[in-house]
Amino acid sequence: MEFSAGQLAAMLNGRVEGDENVKVYTFAKIEEGKNGAISFLANPKYTEYLYTTKSSVVLVSESLVPTKEFTCTLLRVADPYVAIAQLLRLADQYLSPKRKGIDASASISEKAQIGENVYIGQNVVIEDGAVIGNGCQIYANTFIGQGVSLGEDSLVYANVTIYKGCKVGNRCVLQAGCVIGGDGFGFAPNPDGSYSKIPQLGIVRLEDDVEIGANSTIDRSTMGETLIKRGVKIDNLVHIAHNVVVGEDTVMAALTGIAGSTKIGKHCMFGGQSGVVGHVEVADNSNFAAKCGVSSTI
Repeated sequence: MEFSAGQLAAMLNGRVEGDENVKVYTFAKIEEGKNGAISFLANPKYTEYLYTTKSSVVLVSESLVPTKEFTCTLLRVADPYVAIAQLLRLADQYLSPKRKGIDASASISEKAQIGENVYIGQNVVIEDGAVIGNGCQIYANTFIGQGVSLGEDSLVYANVTIYKGCKVGNRCVLQAGCVIGGDGFGFAPNPDGSYSKIPQLGIVRLEDDVEIGANSTIDRSTMGETLIKRGVKIDNLVHIAHNVVVGEDTVMAALTGIAGSTKIGKHCMFGGQSGVVGHVEVADNSNFAAKCGVSSTI
């Protein structure tokens, strides 16, 4: 793919400062720029690279005021981070088109319902009563248990496990190795010091547009649902315990842990290695820095 700065400006509702005919065909970090690349400047700590980068075009904010000479063409937009994300999505769609077809090695129950235009890769297992929506992409070695539903246009990477009865919404992304619906950590202490397992009879429900990172785990509830609401984005190696509710558009960085029966509000942000104790509530729009511990209701 190759675009001129002027074409990109039209796509992004931006403004060119420099040569609107200069062409770009690849992406590069601003500190590693090269001829023919487009970079972006969103974090002020990287401003000095604007004056030395070899990238042909750099996305910058409308408010940026250069203090030195530079050789690149500037493409001014309202938010460079949002703009580069838009371009990366377009490139991804072009470079990684949706696959279609069912591999001969897949094991699919006759009692499962498979939608149209799906891709099911090598050694995928889909059990009785599962429903796979139109346009889903399911990569190799994934297990989809009894009665699972997978919404339309959802993307499930390799080695994912979705336990029986769990519900996944539309346009969800499950990164490699994540586990949806494993048993919650429920054990009752006995008088002799041993523990008896408490059956976990509920499910996990992911609403639309949720992304779960690689090797993250979301436990099924003891009863009812562990609920991840619309638009939640969860990083790699995050653990969500049983009966937790995570509100809309909340984001969690790697190694975050949420203990059982806690309710997280919408638009919250959790830094890496942060954690929340069980049976508390966290208000909407709460932000927690890395390694922060939450021990009571917010």
